Amino acid sequence: MTDILSVTQLIGHITLLLREDAALADVTVAGELSNAVPAKSGHFYFTLKDAGAAIGCVMWRHSLRALLETPRDGQRVIAQGRIDLYAPRGQLQMVVDSLQPEGGIGELYRRFEESKARLQAEGLFDPARKRPLPPLPRRIGVITSATAAALRDILHVLAGRWPLADVLIAPSLVQGVQAPAALQAALYALWRVPDVDVILIARGGGSIEDLWAFNDEGLARLVAESPVPVVSGVGHETDFTILDFVADVRAPTPSAAAALLTPDQEGARQEIEAAARRLRQVAGQTIERRRLLVERSQQALRRRSPRYRIDQQRQQIDDLERRLHRGLRAYLERQRLRLQAGEQRLAGVNPLAVLARGYAIVQGQEGQVIRSVAQVHPGQALAVRVSDGAFPAVVASAPPSASTP
Repeated sequence: MTDILSVTQLIGHITLLLREDAALADVTVAGELSNAVPAKSGHFYFTLKDAGAAIGCVMWRHSLRALLETPRDGQRVIAQGRIDLYAPRGQLQMVVDSLQPEGGIGELYRRFEESKARLQAEGLFDPARKRPLPPLPRRIGVITSATAAALRDILHVLAGRWPLADVLIAPSLVQGVQAPAALQAALYALWRVPDVDVILIARGGGSIEDLWAFNDEGLARLVAESPVPVVSGVGHETDFTILDFVADVRAPTPSAAAALLTPDQEGARQEIEAAARRLRQVAGQTIERRRLLVERSQQALRRRSPRYRIDQQRQQIDDLERRLHRGLRAYLERQRLRLQAGEQRLAGVNPLAVLARGYAIVQGQEGQVIRSVAQVHPGQALAVRVSDGAFPAVVASAPPSASTP
């Protein structure tokens, strides 16, 4: 006889199958983004759909921070992530780690070309406005990430070629939405230092998305206004950014940029280039071995990590919060309608409302209500209450009997 499972056991079994499937642990899906809902927690919920199907998606806030711009409904996107199951609703969903416009590289190239044409029309790329580098720099400013390999390469080249120069490092972000502002702040900081002869802006190679901060028009205009020459050393030889066109000198790599800044000592240059090639080769091989090891470790860790349970609970908290808000609004609306109905019933029996239509209440001296002529006699003092107050009255003569025609 087949074992009887609880719903939790069934969902747990399905979830385990999903997470053990290597094909579902790293998927890339293209579709149209809809029902985009940024939660108060900072996470981002949306649906990815095409003409035949749809799947709910969640992107945690730490992944969302890496995007160049906020996704919007109707946008064609390519999502990369993993397939998971949200247990409280038994709902299949995709946990998205990265998101980019469909054909995103082409779209970024289009924006790159538009910025390039606009700045070129303003004259920022004009060779006539570019300045020569100082032949013997005494103080060199370097803007790059404080932890990047590019910085180590730059310092290595400068120390070997021209150790007499002071090197001032202005650390900056070199990737992400906050990088353009950080690069501009670092440039301002070096401007305030006396006797800086030249400034190098650098980072290692990467995709067009990784290098996008160096295509910022605000950064380009600031570089054009620099009081000292600026050298661009971003990416590899085949990588081009807006910064390369507006800088006074463009170098193909950060190391080559450092070499351009310093006097040429042929023997030292050859030794440095040979060492750099060996270092890149060994580092590349080491990094690749380490990358494969880390990737295998991450896959094993994902299968055993409590992160999946935490992710489920994060989403459950967001779900419960939405349900709480809906229930509270419904409760307040019911109470408002009950209060309104009570006010209407109370108004219907309010004696003042009757008085407002022209009626009056006649009371004796002791406050009793006079309902019949038989209750009064000549000379009796009465009080007459109308809608806006009361006034006294006296019975002038005996009223006719109620039976009098």
